[in-house]
Amino acid sequence: MKHQFLAVDLGATSGRTVLGTVTGDEVSIKELSRFGHDIVSMGNHLYWDFPHLYNEIEKALAMLAAQGITPTSIGIDTWGVDIVCFGSDGLPLANPFSYRDPHTTDEPMRYFNECMPSDRVYDLTGIQVMNFNTLFQLSAMRRDGNSSLAAAKRIMFLPDALSYLLCGIEVTEYTIASTSQLLNPNTRKIEPQLLKTLGLEADIFPPLVMPATVIGRLTPAVSRRTGMAQIPVISVAGHDTASAVAAIPATEKGFAYLSSGTWSLMGIEVTNPIINDDSCVANFTNEGGVDGTTRFLKNICGMWLLECCRNEWEQQGLPTDFDTLFAQFDAVEDPMRTIIFPDAADFASPVSMLEAIRNYCRNSNQPVPQTQGEFTACILVSLALRYRQVMGMMSKFSPFPIERLHIIGGGSRNHRLNQMTADVLQMPVVAGPVECTALGNVMLQAKAAGVVATLDQMRQVIRKSVELKEFTPAYDAKAKWDEAYSRFLVLPK
Repeated sequence: MKHQFLAVDLGATSGRTVLGTVTGDEVSIKELSRFGHDIVSMGNHLYWDFPHLYNEIEKALAMLAAQGITPTSIGIDTWGVDIVCFGSDGLPLANPFSYRDPHTTDEPMRYFNECMPSDRVYDLTGIQVMNFNTLFQLSAMRRDGNSSLAAAKRIMFLPDALSYLLCGIEVTEYTIASTSQLLNPNTRKIEPQLLKTLGLEADIFPPLVMPATVIGRLTPAVSRRTGMAQIPVISVAGHDTASAVAAIPATEKGFAYLSSGTWSLMGIEVTNPIINDDSCVANFTNEGGVDGTTRFLKNICGMWLLECCRNEWEQQGLPTDFDTLFAQFDAVEDPMRTIIFPDAADFASPVSMLEAIRNYCRNSNQPVPQTQGEFTACILVSLALRYRQVMGMMSKFSPFPIERLHIIGGGSRNHRLNQMTADVLQMPVVAGPVECTALGNVMLQAKAAGVVATLDQMRQVIRKSVELKEFTPAYDAKAKWDEAYSRFLVLPK
C-alpha cells in the first residue's frame, strides 16, 4: 500500500517542501518547492519573516491540491530555539527574533549572575550554554521590556507555531522544546524554576507532545484557501536535527553521528541524559530524540565559515562552485599549514569572514591564507580537527565504545572533508543520506499513521532506500594529523 506525506523542512538559510512516498518497506522523496528566507534587519534587531514561511506552506498545499494529490498528513521541522509570541486573539504579536540577533550576546553571563547560577541551570536542563538559547532570548526580551513578551498569552517554537496556524491546536513538541535550555530532560517538562526566573507563568507554553503525535487537522479556512482536504497535521520531531538523527541508517548501536550543514552537531544516541560536572564543563547538551532517546551532542561550527567566504567571493566576481574550490584546495602545497579554531567568537557573525580569518591567523602567528584554495584548506582541515577534539571528549562520556561515525545532511556530499574526518579520527565514516531531515520527517508521519511502529523500523526502511558511501581511514596519515592536532589544541579559543 502506498502512503504519501508532505514534509516541510525549514533550515536557517532556506526552506523546502517535500512529498514523501512510503511503499511497502521503501521510502522515496520528491522536492516540491524550495525557497529562500533571509534574516530581516529592522531597527537594531534581526527577525525572521514568519508570514513568508507560513505562506510557502500554504502554497505547497495548494500545489498538491491542484495536482489532485491528497497526502496522508503534513509535518513541519525547523531549526531550534527560536519562538513566536501569540496574543489573546490567537495571532502572532510580531515576527520572531533570529537566533543571530545580537541582543543575547552577553545575556548568559547576566542571567547566571542575576537569576540562577550556570551549574544549576545545567543540572536542570543538561543543555550546552549558547547565547542564542531560548532561555537567554526570553531573558533579553524581558530585560529590554519587549512588548510582545509582555502581551504574550502563549509562546510557541517555530514548528509548533506554524502547525498551530494550520490546525488551530496549540502544542509544544518535545524535541524542539529540548533545544531551548528550558526543558528538564528527566521530568520531560518545561522547568517551572526557570520560568519563574523569567517572570513567566507555567502555562505560557502549550502542553508537551512527543514526536509522531497527531495534533489535529487543517482548519476549514486553510482547506478553503488551498483546496486541500482537511488532512491531519502531525507533530514530527520538530527540531530538524532530531528528525535527521531519527533517519540515520545505522545497523549498529555503537555509532556516533555528525549532522553536517551550516552548523555541525556531533553526538551519540543514549537512553538516559548524561548530566554531571564533567559534561557541564565540557559544555555538552542533552536534547530530546525519538522513542524516548536522548541526543547527547555538542553544537559546533559547520560549513558556515565556507558559506560566508563563498558569499564574499561571489561579490568579488570569483568562482564559488565546489569543484573549482576543491581543485584549488588540491593545489595547496601544505593544506595543514594554517589552522583556526572554528568555534572562536571571531567567526560567529563577522562583517567579513575572510578578514576575520586573516586577523585570527595574524594574531596566532600563522601564515595568512592568500588564495581561495588556501582559505578552503584552512577551513576544512580546521573543521576535521575540531571533530576529532569533540569526538575525543564525547568518547569519555559514551556508555558504549564508538566504532563508526555517520555523517548526514548536506555536508555528507563533501567527500574531501569526509575523508579527512575518517583520517583524523582513524575511524570508518559512513556518509549519507543527504536528505536525512526530510526522510526523518516523512517516516515520523508514517509512524503516526501506523505504517511503521518503532525507530528501528523507520531506520530499516531508510537503509533499504538510500545509497551510502563509506570512507576508510588512511592509517599512514595518522602522524601528520597528530602533528596538526597538537597545534590545534593550543590555538586561541
